[in-house]
Amino acid sequence: MREMSIESIRLSLNSYQRIAILREKDTDRYLTIWIGPYEAESISLRLHEVTPPRPQTHDLLCNVIDQLGAKVQYILLNDLARDTYFARIVLDVKGDAVEIDARPSDAISLAVRAGAPIYAEESVLEQGGEVIREGDMDDSVEREPDKPVDPAELERLGPFKDFIEGLDLSGFDDPQK
Repeated sequence: MREMSIESIRLSLNSYQRIAILREKDTDRYLTIWIGPYEAESISLRLHEVTPPRPQTHDLLCNVIDQLGAKVQYILLNDLARDTYFARIVLDVKGDAVEIDARPSDAISLAVRAGAPIYAEESVLEQGGEVIREGDMDDSVEREPDKPVDPAELERLGPFKDFIEGLDLSGFDDPQK
């Protein structure tokens, strides 16, 4: 098992899909995992230490695990088959390790809430890992110049646009704040 860190959550402008980019600790080997918009938002909110007014599903799951006296030990990306990643949530339940099958996006979202490490099997890194050099990553998120934007996709991104347009950035120009 190799420890991973979350490098970023990105939006591919070529396809408007969300991508979790995980980096193997102390190397330049990355895993890029396509994830859903809700999971991307859930992970991003926690990474930016934003607490929603009510618990989201991943907060609820973390709270339930805690209330039952268990603890998330770690998350393991354990398989890659037909371009689909698989993950396991490993819990400590009264001293016993209990493994639960999960989608990687849900497992990662739980890991950031529980402060649990994320690991990947070497076989997963051998299959799906890529060495990304400086500047390579930006290519995956640039829009193709003449590709029209799908209006349905723009409509689905509406809540993100509304959120960004509603941000108060008035204090960012003042270094005293």
